[in-house]
Amino acid sequence: MTGLDTLETMTYAVDGRIARITLNRPARGNSLTLATPRELAACVEQANLDPRVHVIALAGNGKGFCGGYDLLAAEGPGGMAQQPSVVDVPGSPLDPEVQQANHDAAATWDPVVDYQMMSRNVRGFMSLFHSDKPVVCKVHGFCVAGGTDLALCSDLLVIEDAAKIGYPPARVWGVPTTALWVHRLGLEKAKRLLFTGDCLSGTEAVAWGLAIECAPRAELDARFEALLARIARMPINQLVMMKLMLNQSAYAQGLAQSQLLGTVFDGIARHTAEGYGFARRAAEAGFRTAVRERDEPFGDAGPSTFKG
Repeated sequence: MTGLDTLETMTYAVDGRIARITLNRPARGNSLTLATPRELAACVEQANLDPRVHVIALAGNGKGFCGGYDLLAAEGPGGMAQQPSVVDVPGSPLDPEVQQANHDAAATWDPVVDYQMMSRNVRGFMSLFHSDKPVVCKVHGFCVAGGTDLALCSDLLVIEDAAKIGYPPARVWGVPTTALWVHRLGLEKAKRLLFTGDCLSGTEAVAWGLAIECAPRAELDARFEALLARIARMPINQLVMMKLMLNQSAYAQGLAQSQLLGTVFDGIARHTAEGYGFARRAAEAGFRTAVRERDEPFGDAGPSTFKG
């Protein structure tokens, strides 16, 4: 298990009855590395084992909650392309340059290697969902792409009214591996977002049932802390029983099967003709440029502002 004294991507602290897990790569938009899900699982386990802790608070430092996976290795340390594979193969399957090389007829993409890596990430994110104790997530600024895995695996979401949350990789190069959108939103609303890659504002997220409440940035911390304090008043045994009981509905709806498909399909999405084209463009012009070119035709219209 990852030692909490050597955390690289987050911090962990206990404040009374609240365990606080804070993503802590602000210079990189708290983007995810292969270490993030492993460290997250270790922090959640520590909170569950601590008899002082009643509730877990998940948040992020800096200008936003989480910008997804870190693929900008060339711009600094910690990018996914610089992370060793968990199965000791050269390069991460998420690295655009590795994917472009795999498009060569002489190279072979191994979907099982891809699945092994991404399923380990899913297990780390799902430590929030499986946690004995409730997890309340605070989103400010942005929560996009892989960052939504953390928010949706949490039990409750408090979000800035002007924040942006969604899964733009649905357009090219991704399928949500934790597959929780339909369980959080219902089938029709999940289709509306994942058929377009559109994002919701914090206000829309509450209206759609994704978040429990929203507030302007100046009031967000107070609203978050108020909810944490109310949950923390509950006995731990009551909280554990309530969460176990409520989570059964998602299990009964086939969450495990959806996650298996989502994780396999995510690898396939990165190895379609369009996926290779995106990876080629990212290798040539940089990941930011490739993402901008992917998303510009959509104009980032949210569901409430979409005019066709």
